[in-house]
Formats: sequence, structure tokens, C-alpha cells
Amino acid sequence: MKKKSAVRMLTGLATLASPYAFGADAIDSGDTAWILASTALVLFMTIPGLSLFYGGLVRVKNVLSVLMQCFVITCLVSILWLVAGYSLAFGEGNFFIGGFDNLFMQAVKVDTVSGTIPESLFATFQMTFAIITPALIVGAFAERMRFSSMLVFSGIWLMVVYVPVTHWVWGGGWLSEMGIMDYAGGLVVHVTAGVSALVCALILGTRKGFPGTAMPPHNMTMAIMGAGMLWVGWFGFNAGSALGANGDAGMAMLATHMSAAAGAFTWMVCEWVKFGKPSALGAVTGMVAGLGTITPASGFIGPAGGMLIGLIAGFVCFNATNFMKQKLGVDDSLDVFPVHGVGGALGTLLAAVFASTSLGVFSGKGYAEGMDMGSQLSVQAIGVGATVLYAAVCTAVILFAVRAMLGLRVDEDIETEGLDVNQHNERGYDL
Repeated sequence: MKKKSAVRMLTGLATLASPYAFGADAIDSGDTAWILASTALVLFMTIPGLSLFYGGLVRVKNVLSVLMQCFVITCLVSILWLVAGYSLAFGEGNFFIGGFDNLFMQAVKVDTVSGTIPESLFATFQMTFAIITPALIVGAFAERMRFSSMLVFSGIWLMVVYVPVTHWVWGGGWLSEMGIMDYAGGLVVHVTAGVSALVCALILGTRKGFPGTAMPPHNMTMAIMGAGMLWVGWFGFNAGSALGANGDAGMAMLATHMSAAAGAFTWMVCEWVKFGKPSALGAVTGMVAGLGTITPASGFIGPAGGMLIGLIAGFVCFNATNFMKQKLGVDDSLDVFPVHGVGGALGTLLAAVFASTSLGVFSGKGYAEGMDMGSQLSVQAIGVGATVLYAAVCTAVILFAVRAMLGLRVDEDIETEGLDVNQHNERGYDL
């Protein structure tokens, strides 16, 4: 997208719809400094943010396995992104996938520019998005998937699901050409990860004892620390997607913060009303729901719109989580689908609503030329539908293939013992 050829493609409608559509070709030190900081913030979201958040939410016998999975996914995705991921996501290709012209980032030089920042920095910034997306899926199969199978699944999933969808939306692919509005990854990150997480939960099956046996988080202090790191890191995620130190970044940051606060508060109130007491777990989960839902809309709306999206996200994702676990009995261990999948899809659709300039205090930046709320909502719905279908089918095929090669689940006695000792010969705590 940031490459000159991609910039030429992202004209007209996509100029407004994508934060990556701009045509400057000189490095700006202020923009570069901000994206350097944003890149560190987004990596900080995975290690340590997501790692601690997920680690605190599992049982004590599996905490190290979750930390290890997030850490090693970071390493694996970094290597794959250098070898081929970046080229296939952002290189010249066709409507579906980029090309092989930039394998090993061979065309990325010290003086190669992408917009107003070095291309090396843009590639690294995008790598941090690629890292956190498969790491999110870990929450769906926590406490029961083999480490080797997790590694193979994550690597294949990155190249088969994440990379093509990234090209569709941000790399000059078919959704970009339609004018999809996904500022920082509602489709690319949250819908792909959320839907794939649901498929993982369904194919792997429930944990031993679910739903009758209580499986409370072993360390809420750790989980809340991780959640706080996610909140701070998300400023790099959303405001960094402006790819410049400018008004768009500032507004995206403000809208993001308001949605997180409103999502946390709404989830807490819903829980208070339904169960009689507000929980810390509910508050931080509502925060993540608000952040995931605002992500695709963050650069297209105002702060009041961001707050309203957070309110909607807290209510919808709270009820989706309870419905999934209590009514359907799906063991998505850490609620990846109802929080990220539902939230990402919801936010992608709401971006078309709150971008309108005719909503008074809730108005946003408006639409590209020739678009209105109805036509933009149609494009958003197509994007959500296509991403859901593609991610679900590909994830199922990958899982069946990995199961045939390596198996997916640990044995029942290993699950009882815990993954820390069996898979890594270590313990999270020396008690």
C-alpha cells in the first residue's frame, strides 16, 4: 500500500477510505518519530500486554504455555513476514494477493520511502499487526492444544488467511478498490482472528470439565496489568495507523480512548445488573471489546461517535459472550470470538454510520465522493461477509490438515496435568 505502485492504485474512493492512501515521497522526521513509537507500542501489545492478559486468565498449570505461545508466535511471524509475508501483503499483484517481487524485503533499502516515512519502518509497523493477530487466536484453544500443532497452525494461518485479507483491504486488493473503510484492522485483525478462534474452539472441542467445572482466572492482577498495557498500546495500533503525527492521529487516539472507557463501563454495568456485582474481569473485557470495535472506525469518526461505539460494543459483546458460553456451550476459552470477532464486525459496520457528517455531535469525517451511508454500509457488509467466510473455511482446512499430520489436542491426562510441565518441562511458578 505504501509502495509507490500501490499508492497510485489507491486513488479516488480509497483515498478517504484507507489511512494508507497517500502520495508524499519525502521522509518527515515528525511522522517517522511517531511511527517508530507506534511500532514499539503495537509490539508491546503482544509482548507483554496480551501475554500477561491471557496468562492471568488461564489456570495456574497453563500460564507458562500461554506466555510461551505468544512469545514464540512473535518470533515465527517476524521471520515469515520478512521472507514472504510483507511482499504478498503489500507488493504488486492482483485483486487477491500481492507478488513475490519483494521476498526477504530485498527492495527495502535505507533510502526507500513509503509516503513520509522509511519503508523499512512501514514494513516493521505492519509486522507488529501481523504478530498480534494469530496471537489473539491463542485465547480460543488455550489449555488444550499441542505446542507443535499451534506453531504449524499459526504459521500457515498467517500466510493463508492474514496475508491475503491484508492485501484485500490495505494492499490495493479488491476490497480496497471498492472503498472499504477499515482504519486499523477491524477486518484484517479482529474479524479474521475472531472467526478463526470460533472455528478452533468448535473443532478442538471443549476443555475437560467444561462447562460444569469452574475454571476461574488464576491471577487477575496479572490479567489487569496486561489489559492496561493493551489499552496504552492500542494508541499505537489506531493512532499510529494515520502513519503521521497529525490531526488524524490525534482524533483516532481520542476516539479510541473514549470507546475503551465506554466499553469497560457498559460491560461493568451490564454485569452488575445481571449478576449483582461488577467484576474486574468484566471491566477489562469490556475495555478490550470497546478497543476492538473502535479499531476499524477510529480514523473516520469523532470522539462522541467513539464513545457511542464503545457503549454499543460493551452491551453487544457482553451478551454475545454469555450467549456463546451459556446457551451454545462453545468453549472459546478466553472469549476471542464474542469480543474480537463480533466487535470487529460490529465496528466495521458502524464505521459507515458514524462517519456521516449529519449526526450532530456524533458526526464523523464524511464519505468519499459518490458515497453515502447506504452505499458505504453495503461495502462494509460485503467486506465483513467475505472475510468471515474466507477466514472460517481456510481455518477449518488448516486445522484438519494439522490434525492429520500432528494431532491438535494433548491427551486427556496431559490436560489434567497442565501444559506447562508436559509441553515445556517448566512451571510458571516455583511453589
